[in-house]
Amino acid sequence: MTDYKTYIDQGIEYIHTGKYTEALKFITQSIELKDDWEISYFYRGVVNQALGNYDEAMLDYTKAIQINPEMTDAYYNKAYISLSRKDIENPDIKKAIADLEKALELDPKFIDALYAMAAAYKKIEDYHKALEYLEKLLQIEPQAINAKALKNLILKKYIV
Repeated sequence: MTDYKTYIDQGIEYIHTGKYTEALKFITQSIELKDDWEISYFYRGVVNQALGNYDEAMLDYTKAIQINPEMTDAYYNKAYISLSRKDIENPDIKKAIADLEKALELDPKFIDALYAMAAAYKKIEDYHKALEYLEKLLQIEPQAINAKALKNLILKKYIV
């Protein structure tokens, strides 16, 4: 194989089968052949995230965004890592919010980003802002169970 697209395709195939170590090798080979294609960096970020290599994933997503500032999923994945990491004491919630704002600017109906935004505002104890994002989400997807549950939790536990 000498074509960067062939390597990325094989890497994505390995992602779908859960063979992340193999996926990482093929996707990295794609990057070595063409280092200015955001898709390869995005998928290497996906693999690194799946492997728990969060710092490397963040670098890959950042590189994908540098190449293509409209990579909505890269902004979301960066925020998701920041919000869900248990291996660092004080994750940068405000940076996660900034990434989610950009994702929502690019796709205002991005359900997962709306939910993540609500969760981020809950983490920094801005419960009213969290509720705003949950309401936006529920307008788009009225049956969203997780959003309804989080809304009820905030209303019952934090807003008296």
